[in-house]
Amino acid sequence: MNSRQPIPVVVLAGFLGSGKTTVLNHLLAGRGGTRIGVVVNDFGSIEIDAMSVAGQVGDSMVSLGGGCLCCAVDGSELDAYLEKLSAPVHRIDVIVIEASGLAEPEEMIRMLVANENPAVRYGGMVEVVDAAEFDATRARHPETDRHLAVADLVVLNKTDRVDPVERARIETELAALCAPGTPVVGAAHGRIDPELLFDRRPWTETRGQLSFEDLLAQAEGHDHCTHAHAAYESTEFTSEQALSPRRFMDFLDRRPAGLYRIKGYVWFGVPGHEERYEIQAVGRFLRFAPQPWGRGEPRLTQLVLIGSGTDGEGLVRELEACRDEAPQDANPESMWGVLRYVDRPAEDWGDAPEPDTSETPPVPPTY
Repeated sequence: MNSRQPIPVVVLAGFLGSGKTTVLNHLLAGRGGTRIGVVVNDFGSIEIDAMSVAGQVGDSMVSLGGGCLCCAVDGSELDAYLEKLSAPVHRIDVIVIEASGLAEPEEMIRMLVANENPAVRYGGMVEVVDAAEFDATRARHPETDRHLAVADLVVLNKTDRVDPVERARIETELAALCAPGTPVVGAAHGRIDPELLFDRRPWTETRGQLSFEDLLAQAEGHDHCTHAHAAYESTEFTSEQALSPRRFMDFLDRRPAGLYRIKGYVWFGVPGHEERYEIQAVGRFLRFAPQPWGRGEPRLTQLVLIGSGTDGEGLVRELEACRDEAPQDANPESMWGVLRYVDRPAEDWGDAPEPDTSETPPVPPTY
């Protein structure tokens, strides 16, 4: 993936004590064969002792088991370390930035959007919230509301420490503070399914030693990743018929809050846009990437939708209603809604309106 497509950079934010580092450690534990680049301020909070540190690969950077890398930086060094982590030699699949101390989340998003390194792209912002200290955190940090307003996905952590009534109250307040449609994922001990943020690869390498996941399973006596995965439902959709871009974008507009992740490929078949469009949606964050079809590859839409409490059959029916029997007759302007979420040079947009670059680059459009 990273040899041809930009590496997604996910921002993991949250105030001290929210469980942000616990979430990060859990993502590392459940990554499968995925190679993760981690950007943090301090190695100390990341459980690198259990990861069979393989040695230094550069200043302030350590190699973690399974090919993952971790670097400790300050805000001024961020671009330099993103360049290091995205070097082809490391074969990194996804980069996770733990935002505390580096910069305000809004500023970090702008830095990533403005980053001119073609090997990386912004992949969304996840805000971790402490359910047990929600009111106290907002009182100590009034900027909490501002952070929640730009989050693409909210992890309501430590739900095991509040009763159902209190949790419902907090979720109601989060719905008012976040942008419409922002999913809120409940978690205990930072356990969320990594598939909500990135695609896990199967283990394909044998290094003659236990993996980090094996070490955790031995130390803890069970697999937290299995428990986390059991909390979500996965729905698959395949169509040999092209999808109407306008109807599909309408579907994305009204998708339920419990639908946390959408990934796969969409075939629109609109004249001038016959490529397949990779889709990656994490919470409100949405990005399309046009890609050429392989030689002899069948034209298909193939999607995986991951959520909690969602109606899988209902989602499939809605997607079936997006099918277009005559995509070749569609007006190319029907693709404008999709192209808003494509990272590509302005000259490749055809007749679509060009983005306004006269001011500071805006936060990418999200849902």
